[in-house]
Amino acid sequence: MTERAVSTMRRAAMLSAAFILTAFHLGLIFSGLVPNLVARPLHLALILHWIFIFTEDRPRGLVGCAGVVLAVLGIGGSVWIALNAGRLADQYGFVETGFQYAVGGVLLLSVLEAARRAIGWPLPLIAALALAYAAFGQHIPGEFGHAPLPAASLMGTLTLAEGGIFGSLTGVSVGVVAIFVIFGAVLNAGEAGQGFMNLAAAVAGRLRGGAGKVSVIASALFGSISGSASANVASTGAITIPAMIRLGYPRRIAGAVEAVASSGGQIMPPLMGAGAFVMVELTGTPYTQIIGAAILPAILYFVVVWVGIDAYARRFGLGALPADQRPGGAEVAVTSAFFAVPFAVLLGGMFGLGFTPQYSAALAIVAGAVLLIAGSDMRIDIRRAASRFETALITSARQVALIAAIILCASIIVGVLAITGLGVKVTSLILSTSNGTIWPSLLLTALACLVLGMEVPTTAAYVICISVAGPALTQLGLEPLQAHLFVFWFALLSTITPPVCGAVFIAAGMARENWLRVAITAMALGVGLYLIPLGMVAHPALIRLTSDPLGALLALLTVGGGCVVISYALIGARRVVPTVAGIAVGLAMIFAFATSY
Repeated sequence: MTERAVSTMRRAAMLSAAFILTAFHLGLIFSGLVPNLVARPLHLALILHWIFIFTEDRPRGLVGCAGVVLAVLGIGGSVWIALNAGRLADQYGFVETGFQYAVGGVLLLSVLEAARRAIGWPLPLIAALALAYAAFGQHIPGEFGHAPLPAASLMGTLTLAEGGIFGSLTGVSVGVVAIFVIFGAVLNAGEAGQGFMNLAAAVAGRLRGGAGKVSVIASALFGSISGSASANVASTGAITIPAMIRLGYPRRIAGAVEAVASSGGQIMPPLMGAGAFVMVELTGTPYTQIIGAAILPAILYFVVVWVGIDAYARRFGLGALPADQRPGGAEVAVTSAFFAVPFAVLLGGMFGLGFTPQYSAALAIVAGAVLLIAGSDMRIDIRRAASRFETALITSARQVALIAAIILCASIIVGVLAITGLGVKVTSLILSTSNGTIWPSLLLTALACLVLGMEVPTTAAYVICISVAGPALTQLGLEPLQAHLFVFWFALLSTITPPVCGAVFIAAGMARENWLRVAITAMALGVGLYLIPLGMVAHPALIRLTSDPLGALLALLTVGGGCVVISYALIGARRVVPTVAGIAVGLAMIFAFATSY
């Protein structure tokens, strides 16, 4: 068989698998209720071959073959659970046969290895340590030991019931996250991305430091559907970073602007890097209420970045985008329709018709898919449309598989915390170490989020940290949503904070600048990322836009004013005394008028 024939067969297999995965998740939305032990194992079965087989950098030789075998066994085990869901539910989380032990062991290995291949060692290593603790923790002396757990109960709960791999977090991945990821992939396959760029250029291109401000708006728009700092940098940065450098931006600033602006994508509704949907499950708060709570802090973050860019523009005499690089009104209107129509369907479904977020997103996917047929040239090109549909399907499958691998692995950790009671013990430790006061507890939690975020993706770091620290923060008086947003924001710090700062690494490479210089600049530009979560604690009204709009706006002005003063002091003052004075004034504005704690 020729190499071309093999390539054609592989492409056909990938398209078929991507179509099945996409159709399955859309079908779950339109078909009604499906038992959890059917939908969640099939979700795992559908993502494994995208991690082990259809990946672009699949290992060769023995390792590659072992991956294929593990994928096949994992798919088989998942399908077996789906087919026997009714009988397994009657076992109440206990393994009854040697075959069931084998199925459970294969599923654990599949999930751990899938996470390792998707994102590296740290998260699966933490999950493996959690499993070891569950199995042998009874031998640990003192309060961190636990009672012996029967092997049949431990294995059954984690793999054959809804207490581990197929727990509530995986339910979020199946029912909500996958749909919004498909929505983002459909928009990106068409001309929505160009619409974002054109709208941003039209709004900000005429202003001082225009290229950097275009990056902020474009990244906020793109991040609202991508939810990934790295993906945001790679897409918008390919356009904005060269444009900034051509217009005189120092390379370190061009890279920092894009890294900071792109990091905001994970806090910008509606997607929030899947964090919004995980919060729905963990807090029991409606999705629309979470979006209402998250929107003002996210906007404030981008306002602070905007002010920092303006300070740099004044400092370096950076002007607007040249007229020939700014799109005309007609071009902006046409290309903006490629994201405005699907977004209108999404928001209209949720807020106008009262549909669930996932059902509204499914309708928006249909609207976005229809728009793939046409282009900004107002032509219907079947070949172009076919290419876009192929891109949308493949991208959807890859991104759903990546996020699912992370969530499935994190579910093991959450399951162990629940089974062993370790989460309660860590909560007690935090309370005793901080002497029952809120700010030391917040500091300990923030440090844990930063350290974990350096090694695992933001959503996974958030899930782990909130599972162990969330109860302590709520016992100390924080509202549940307040604690969750605080932890989520601090889990994001690692995107721009050394030594591990993924968004900075990518942006520095694109700007051809030393990554540490870019990181230092990014930390100054992104100072809001460090301050705004503290502002949410000091001024709880900041996240109460839906219930107390006036109080939320006053909190926005208070926290925003302090952040703006600090941002300008770090970037625009340029002398020690004014810088220190500006930071002191800004901190006083945020904390001296705190309405709590």
